[in-house]
Amino acid sequence: YYHEWHARLPSTRGAARELRLHALRDGAYAILFGSLAWLEPHGWYTVVLAILLLTEIVITMLDFLEEDAHRPLPAGERVMHSLMAIVYGAFLAYLLPEMWNWWQQPTAPVPHSHGWLSYIMTAMACGVLASGIRDWIAANSHTNRAATHNG
Repeated sequence: YYHEWHARLPSTRGAARELRLHALRDGAYAILFGSLAWLEPHGWYTVVLAILLLTEIVITMLDFLEEDAHRPLPAGERVMHSLMAIVYGAFLAYLLPEMWNWWQQPTAPVPHSHGWLSYIMTAMACGVLASGIRDWIAANSHTNRAATHNG
């Protein structure tokens, strides 16, 4: 709601960097949701998952800095960010002990279904991937318009 309707980021000049950060984070979420829906990353694959999680956190911090530097955030968006951080913390509190167990297993992506939840996570992966592609295209559109205007 906030990015699309309130701030209208995809059509806002000067939002290219924030849109790229959103696209990168969406890509990380698509990989995370899509892979954990159907696989357990055992052994060294757990390290790949940890790197993905850390990368997502860094991208989110950079996004916060970008937002603070370039646009005022409505109070509701700040609250939403806080709630998302709490949910992400709960997610990590559940996932990290599992990751420790997976790390101790032989290296392999192990098929694992969570029943109907796997299908929901797959749909979430597709949705966030589509959103990320849209943001990436919008960011590049802003950059191309600025280059054409300045050059």
